Amino acid sequence: MEALREAVMHHGKTVAYNIGQYLRWLFLGAVTGLVVGLVAAAFSHCLTLATAFRTAHRFLFLLLPAGGLVIVFLYRTFHYENNHGTDSIIESIHTKVAIPLRMAGLIFVSTVITILFGGSVGRESAALQMGASLGTSVGNLFRLNEKDKKIILMSGMAAAFSALFGTPMTASFFAMEVSSVGIMYYAALVPCICAALIARQTALFLGVETDVFRAPNSIELSLLSGLKVVFLAACCAAVSILFCLMLQLMHMLMARFFKNLYLRVVAGGFLIILLTLLVRSQDYLGTGMDIIEQALAGSALPWAFALKILFTAITIAAGYKGGEIVPSLFIGATFGCFLGPLIGLPASLGAAVGMVALFCGVTNCPVASLLISFELFGFSDAYYFLIAIATSYMLSGYFSLYHTQRITYSKFENRFVDRPTSSWFT
Repeated sequence: MEALREAVMHHGKTVAYNIGQYLRWLFLGAVTGLVVGLVAAAFSHCLTLATAFRTAHRFLFLLLPAGGLVIVFLYRTFHYENNHGTDSIIESIHTKVAIPLRMAGLIFVSTVITILFGGSVGRESAALQMGASLGTSVGNLFRLNEKDKKIILMSGMAAAFSALFGTPMTASFFAMEVSSVGIMYYAALVPCICAALIARQTALFLGVETDVFRAPNSIELSLLSGLKVVFLAACCAAVSILFCLMLQLMHMLMARFFKNLYLRVVAGGFLIILLTLLVRSQDYLGTGMDIIEQALAGSALPWAFALKILFTAITIAAGYKGGEIVPSLFIGATFGCFLGPLIGLPASLGAAVGMVALFCGVTNCPVASLLISFELFGFSDAYYFLIAIATSYMLSGYFSLYHTQRITYSKFENRFVDRPTSSWFT
């Protein structure tokens, strides 16, 4: 009887502890989601206004170098010129590197400036940096220990991603998956999901409209169509490697020829202006969401993906602020729309598969990639997306958008490797 009583008491304490931890993380996730959701909603509205203003005043891209000077000045004024964007966030998960609150304000303002004047960037890097910075501040407010601060940082990332993209499932798993390839930080599952859902609802309440994509498809899954998707995904894996290498190469060239950050950002701005005038189109400026929608509707120029790679690599290497994920969606959609019909796939399905495959290839996040396919396109073509993600994940190798991302487990065998991502130019 005594042993039974002790066992009951032990299990009772365990259950009480589990419930306490669950409620604790629900609360911290909710606070993080609310705080980040409010800031992300304001950020989203600012980006919408900036894009609309640039579209209405098409000469604004000529002022991109001036906007770059302001960005460099701001980062130098606040002594944060060595910030490495999303790489800094991933590094902070692996180490004790602190994420200061000023990161949120700086990336907010500088990304709006970049998009206002036509820099070829996305918004997710700003979202991840703002979310991580604000999440860390919530952790400091509640005096969390170092391990718990990592979890709340991931929750902040999930919240910001969810608020801006309207994809809470993707946001939750991306935050847990992106730092270490091959493992998932499941300890952050409850707060990430809670933060992502609350941030999403907060953004909706404040009028944030997220993009809804459609990719109509008229072919059933078969061996032949599956093989076509495998071929398309393999080509997308090659393009994802090309994109990562171009980013690395452009960073190296800019750093070599323009040591001064002010000169670097001005030179990059003038290169973007020159390229825009040469191609006689502003399709490659800003986020390019309208071009993604056109590709999903079945229309894209054959060379659009290559030009977006070039525009984005120059913009980011020059020192302008923003992310690479939305450009990767642009690249994948336009490339898939072009290649799909050549191999017998509907252009819209090719665009959708291209988006998902590129996203997986450059981030090494297969679970998040599958979830984003569901949240963007629904479940009707789920098997196509699954095939594309598996193919792109393996064939893209160890290349990544993020230099601080760790390859924890091999992509090719059941082996612990713990190595950095690939780089050919450093």
